[in-house]
Amino acid sequence: MTVSHLTTPTDHRAQMIEDVRHGLTAYRKHLASKYLYDARGSELFDEITRLPEYYLAGVETEILSERADEIMPEVQPDELIELGSGSSLKTRMLIESMYRNSNGRRYVPVDISEAVLRTAALRLRNEYKWLEIEGLVGDYVPDLGKIRRRGRRIIVFLGSTIGNYVPTLRHSLLRSVTDALEPGDAFVVGLDLVKDEPTMIAAYDDAQGVSAEFNKNILHVINRELGGDIPVDAFEHVTRFDRELVCISQSLRASRKIVANIRALELTVTFAAGEEIHTVVSCKFSRPQVEEEFGAAGMRLNHWFPDDGDRFAIAMASLE
Repeated sequence: MTVSHLTTPTDHRAQMIEDVRHGLTAYRKHLASKYLYDARGSELFDEITRLPEYYLAGVETEILSERADEIMPEVQPDELIELGSGSSLKTRMLIESMYRNSNGRRYVPVDISEAVLRTAALRLRNEYKWLEIEGLVGDYVPDLGKIRRRGRRIIVFLGSTIGNYVPTLRHSLLRSVTDALEPGDAFVVGLDLVKDEPTMIAAYDDAQGVSAEFNKNILHVINRELGGDIPVDAFEHVTRFDRELVCISQSLRASRKIVANIRALELTVTFAAGEEIHTVVSCKFSRPQVEEEFGAAGMRLNHWFPDDGDRFAIAMASLE
């Protein structure tokens, strides 16, 4: 088992400084959602996936349990690469199926949080003695091409995390995936489907307030990593449905006028009462839309595995 960096920690910090400066000085303030996922953020997200309102995780797990042995025999990969791997809990079904249905023994989880990667990798190593694990810390959009190839591969992107990308950024992500594929490889992605608005909103604004704590965690990250003094409790969690983008949109709203300093940026930021920082989008999908977006990126949709209620789907694609 190894864990290494696709980019150096210094580069990561420099990128964070650039991203936060750009986002907090913009006319409409925003922060990149990837900075939600430090060790604490990943713990909170895992807690969210177990909440009754968050149907996505349970439904995706059901689909994977039913379909993993259809996916793996078709690809017979030598390696499984997972983008945004987190705790790698659902991936076990695919890892076990790879072992049953191919000679694949290599698992490459890619995540922005080194602490989360190490914890998940150690757990998997203890469970699967035969599994070769190479954890990679990095941002999978620019860094995917840096992953060395060890034979036929399947790239996996679960949890409808692809919905965190607006259409233009999603196209860049899909192009990165296409560039990392060769004939015979496959891309498997989890997709939350369009459904009634109350159900979608509740999944991101639970009654226990875990989603709110998760959203606010991005401010804790900035305070800790960049020397900020942002008063986290002065911000409120906001969730709404954007009908034009077909996305759940989340933000943090200042409950009063706030003046905050961020030492690493040598920046003072002022928030008017009621001003929002946009943090996350969670876009929803339909099959025709997915086929169109895959095609524009140079892939074709081979299989579509929805759950019985058409709430969620696993899509499988390959090069055109």
